[in-house]
Amino acid sequence: MSNTTVARGRLVAAFAGALMALTSAVAVAAPGDPGERPSFCDHDQRSTPGAAYLCAKTDDLVDVRIGDVLPTQPSLGYDEVFYKLGRYTLGKDAVNKKFDDWCEANGQVAAATVNPGAQLKDSSSFTCKVAIGSETADSIAPMKTVVIGPQGRLYLTDGHHTLTSFFETPDGGADTHVRLRVLGNLSTLPDGKFWDTMKQNRWTWLKDVNGNEIKEHQLPKSVGLANFADDKYRSMMYFARDIGFHEGTLPFEEFYWGAWMRDNKVGGDWNRNDFAAYLAALKTVTQAQVALGPNTVVAEGKTASQLDVLPAWNGGSAEDKGEFGKISKPYSDAKPGKLGYAIEYRLRTGR
Repeated sequence: MSNTTVARGRLVAAFAGALMALTSAVAVAAPGDPGERPSFCDHDQRSTPGAAYLCAKTDDLVDVRIGDVLPTQPSLGYDEVFYKLGRYTLGKDAVNKKFDDWCEANGQVAAATVNPGAQLKDSSSFTCKVAIGSETADSIAPMKTVVIGPQGRLYLTDGHHTLTSFFETPDGGADTHVRLRVLGNLSTLPDGKFWDTMKQNRWTWLKDVNGNEIKEHQLPKSVGLANFADDKYRSMMYFARDIGFHEGTLPFEEFYWGAWMRDNKVGGDWNRNDFAAYLAALKTVTQAQVALGPNTVVAEGKTASQLDVLPAWNGGSAEDKGEFGKISKPYSDAKPGKLGYAIEYRLRTGR
């Protein structure tokens, strides 16, 4: 074999070795290195703040910090939150209702044990009736829902009042964690297409308390009462559940009924600090709901039937029975109703 042939062989071997080394280096390059754009559930994750949620699938249960979720509605029924806060801070329950509410929202039904000094923001200080990993369809059904948006942002589609109550309660706050059920993952969409899809699916409510349209950039940036407008009609519809209508699966159902109240001036202008006046207005409103008939258009083209109107007022029960009988009990009662708690909390705090 000639020296020339040997030299050529050594050159080829050296080139092959260099090529293999280069190929190996590219194969193990760390995600985000220059020249690398790795796929992470169809994303480049190098600058994605919500990377933990990018691979979430529909019906997955994801743990969130409630201060990180983004609202999809501009207003709240403050009185619903006041009921919850009244129950949490002025409650007459053996076990504080906030722990039951958190366990239910977390897919775990209700509280089982609560340590002395337990805090909502410390889920290790209490236990729930269903253990993590043992959830059932029934325990998951009441959970609040979220849509995963561009960059893994968390858009809350149900649970604004519940999470705001956890945010506002003294032992809660923005750092409180709770799980949400994923309604859909739209994280691969650009912002414009994302919002088009949210509107098409009716996963956002883009109207203010007066019924005027708003843009998505005008939505609040966090839960918490200070970030929302106060919608008194939405408040009334919270108390109207199971008296004039049944809460169904249609997103933002109470807002449709609230628009009907506002536009038709149903119930007049009631005193929200006066228990008797509020209760009388609630009776008037719910009786008017039931009197509509199932095929009457309520708002946005939705009929009373589509909005789960009840076939009989108060579920057919007498005035002192059923849901109206429960809500008629003032705060002074041993077992106050929701309205009694809301008004007592409002009066004591001046909110």
